[in-house]
Formats: sequence, structure tokens, C-alpha cells
Amino acid sequence: MIPLPLSTIAEITGGVRHGPPDPVVDDPVVDGPVVIDSRAVEPGALFAALKGDRADGHDFAAGALAAGAAGVLAQQPVDGPCVVVDDVQEALGRLARAVLERLPDVTVVAVTGSAGKTSTKDLIGQVLSGAGPTVYPPGSFNNEIGLPLTVLRADAATRHLVLEMGARGIGHIAYLTGIARPDVGVVLNVGTAHVGEFGGRENIARAKGEIVEAVPPGGTAVLNADDPLVSAMASRTRGEVVMFGRSPGAAVRAEDETLDEQGRARFTLVTPEGAAAVAQRLHGAHAVPNALAAAAAARAAGLATGAVAEALSAAVPVSRWRMEVTERADGVTVVNDAYNANPDSTRAAIDVLVHMARGRRAYAVLGEMAELGDSSMAEHARIGQHVARSGIAGFVVVGSNAAAMAEGAGQVASWTGECVQVDDVGAAVTVLRERLAPRDVVLVKGSRVAGLERVAEAILAEDGR
Repeated sequence: MIPLPLSTIAEITGGVRHGPPDPVVDDPVVDGPVVIDSRAVEPGALFAALKGDRADGHDFAAGALAAGAAGVLAQQPVDGPCVVVDDVQEALGRLARAVLERLPDVTVVAVTGSAGKTSTKDLIGQVLSGAGPTVYPPGSFNNEIGLPLTVLRADAATRHLVLEMGARGIGHIAYLTGIARPDVGVVLNVGTAHVGEFGGRENIARAKGEIVEAVPPGGTAVLNADDPLVSAMASRTRGEVVMFGRSPGAAVRAEDETLDEQGRARFTLVTPEGAAAVAQRLHGAHAVPNALAAAAAARAAGLATGAVAEALSAAVPVSRWRMEVTERADGVTVVNDAYNANPDSTRAAIDVLVHMARGRRAYAVLGEMAELGDSSMAEHARIGQHVARSGIAGFVVVGSNAAAMAEGAGQVASWTGECVQVDDVGAAVTVLRERLAPRDVVLVKGSRVAGLERVAEAILAEDGR
């Protein structure tokens, strides 16, 4: 973060400066990171004492100050230099907005979508890093806390700030864009993720489109030409509209697309300025639209087509448990895509599994897809049918909330594979241990509540010999 004295932070956040030391005489300067975990404190940091369901940050304020924090952002006075505000979360947003206003040379790129936004954010961050100092968040820091913390990592040297914006309802993205208005706003897709919270895909589209409504004149809205609900958002922005996708009419598109034996895409990136070859290191055909969105965003930020293609070809997975492909000593390949799951991403992952396993046995370990509302059972059943129609050898369904997958698989009479339903992660690991043989391929995927990354980790922990 740019250096700011506590008195200025108090003014920005509408808080009150408390001591000791004497707040009138002594005014510590925050010139380190802003953190919400006292274990991450560095000298000069600002510790934001958030109150959570499991812990109260105020209980850790003394430890943060002892570790070198310059001050604490709190909702009640603590024993040390602090700024007391009514709401720490809202104060973080105000502080982030004020810091960004002091950095006029930063180009803000913001990404949203029902699926793929974290992977796309990582791609954009890696591409833009070659053109100047770039800040982008680890994992999915895409909410009212994570986004301000990411903004506050920017400083005078930063040239690109890449942000992920998530939403649980109408108005959430509008709040985030009020903190960081995007110069480039990217919408990937409108799917069924969180449809139970939104009440329908049209409401999801309404919420996701808030990101392009915030793009100012002179900015760019990057929209998916292959998704009608996204392309329709062109009427909602004051910025230039750039379409990406596989559609021939898209300004940024892929041609001559193929997959290698590991399911990694090769294609020609076509832009209005020219074309260049891309050989992705990410797995799955569904990574291509993400790459195109990243290319369109980087182009809007001023990068040339050749540089973008080269950077996309060098980009690697950054955030954990998203199509992580690891091979054991005996040749068993584990695809850990267990960070999250929705119907679209799960179908795409199954397709990658089938492609990678050509000539080899394939197993899918799937858990619950959360937040699907009234459509949950039907969507889980459809996934089970998709698994069975793929023709893989085995299917392990984990948890009662995913049971409809097993029912769906059973409805495909032509499938000769095995479906096993288990209650928990431990039972899923046992099933795999009893069945896996050298050179098999295993996909593990589910929503965060399922915790299926532990299945992948347990299987990989065995030497397989």
C-alpha cells in the first residue's frame, strides 16, 4: 500500500484516532500491507480487526502490534495505536477506494462470470505482468473483504490491477465497482452457479452486468460473443464493446483449435491487429474462452497480439485445486479440480477426463454442486447422465446431497461402468484404493462444502508402486 499515517486513514474511513502513543503527537505511518490475519503482519502493516463467526480480530490486536503493525483498524479501542470505525469491512472499502484514487496511472481490469473467473483473472494477471508491475489476488479474493485487500496491495509502481468480482445477489458487484471502477470490465458467462440464490439466470445476468455498467467512457467492456445473455450486456455500458469467443464475428477469437493428448488447447489467436499461435499449458477446451477473454482484456490495456499469445502460452495454473494435473510414480494421473463445482464446469471437467484417458481407464469422483436451489436434484441427475454417457470405467458419488448423480447415471442403460455412492471423503479414498491400477486417470471435483481436495491429496500421497 502507499504509505499513509494513521491520522489520514482515520480521515479517509471516518474513524477516530486512538492511542497510545499520543495520537496528537505521534502519528505512525502504515507503509506495509493491510492484513486481516495477525500471522501475516509485517513491520508497518495495518491490521484490520474483523469480527467473524469463529473469531474476533480484536482478540489478536495485541499480537499484531507486537509483531510490528503500525496500527489497528478496529470497531473498539485496543491497547495501542488504532483507528476506531463503525464497521471495519466498510472502512476497508473506503480506504481501498481512496488509495486507488491516489494512483491515477493504474489500469483496473475486473472480471466476473458464473464460471472460470479465477482462472481468467490468473491468466490476465500473468499476461499483463510482462508489460509492467501487476497486482492480482491469490485464489478467489472476490468479495467485500478480498477485493479491498487486493486493491490495497497496489502502490506507486503498480501499472495494472486485476480484480475478480463475485456476487451473491443484485447490487454486490455494483458495490465492488464503487470501490474500484474498472477501466476494462470482463464478463465471461452467465451459467447456473448460485442460481438458487439469484432465482434465475436472468437475475444472474442482471447482477453480472453491473460490472460493465461501471466502465466509463473511454474504457472497454469485454463480452462473450458465444453467450447471448452476456453479449446482450453491450447496451448497458458507456465504454467500447469488444466481443471474444469462438464465433466467427468475435473481434478476439480462436481458429484452428485442437487438443493435445493431455487436453491442452492449441489455437490461432485472431484479433483485429493480427494473428498468433497459442499453445496453452492449462487443461481443457473450456480454458480457451478464458484465454480469449484474457487476450481481449490485455489488448484493451495496450498489449500487442504477439506478446499476448506468447504470454498465454507460458501461463500456468496459479490458484490451487483448479485442473491441477499430477502423475504418480505408477502412472496414475490425478486431476484435482476440487475448488468448486457447478453444472457447466463439471461437464467441462468430465470432457477433459475423457480426452485425457483415451486408451486408459477413467474414474470420476464428484461431490455436491451447491447453491442450485430448486433445480439441484435435476442438475445433479443430469451430471450423472453425462458421466455415464461419457463411458468412463467408474463413478464415485460423495455425500447425500450429490445422490441424484448416481440416480442419473443409473438411467443410462447403455453404460457398463460402475457407480459407487459413499457418505464421505474417507470412504471415497477407500473405493479408489481398491480399484486404481497403473495408468488410470482420476478426476476429483465438487463444491467447497464437499472438501474433495482431500481425496486427491490422499491418492497422490501414495507412491502407487
